[in-house]
Amino acid sequence: MRPPAPLLACALLALPLALGCAGGDGATREPASAERPPAPALPARGPVRTFSYETLDGRELSTATLAGRLSVIGFVATYDVASQAEARFLAGLVRDHTPRINAALLVLEAEENRPLVEAFVSALKLPYPVALADAATIAGEGPFSGLHHVPSVVILDAEGREAFRHVGLITQEALEEVLRGIEREGAR
Repeated sequence: MRPPAPLLACALLALPLALGCAGGDGATREPASAERPPAPALPARGPVRTFSYETLDGRELSTATLAGRLSVIGFVATYDVASQAEARFLAGLVRDHTPRINAALLVLEAEENRPLVEAFVSALKLPYPVALADAATIAGEGPFSGLHHVPSVVILDAEGREAFRHVGLITQEALEEVLRGIEREGAR
């Protein structure tokens, strides 16, 4: 469902304010939920997650395009402030850890919301691939079964097997710790 034009305009105007919210000292604040320690990586990785989505720029985001490196995939929605924060945390990962890792964003919204998703990506200046999810993925089915909450993050190993899943906001620092743990586990 597409929001009415005035609501959409207000949402786009509020986006920079929401991203730059600060206390009186000018420091940005993270919600308390972001301070929770990350869940441990999954001990048994299971089968390869086979998926293919078209990115906003017409390329492919798939198991094949991400193969060979650890890949962090964020699941977000444009209407959710925590999703905006998660998108920024992933941008920090890309800035600090490319080419060591891949990162991508999967927006859990229908194709009809593409203009809103494009505005979201443009406002945040996201440096990684962004794709719209298909109906099955939005419903929590498909290759990432059970994952339909925003924000959420999945980390795939170099072969495309799920090594970590987190529902809720998770900071860049917490993701870096998880990535180090997965790398240590792979070195054994």
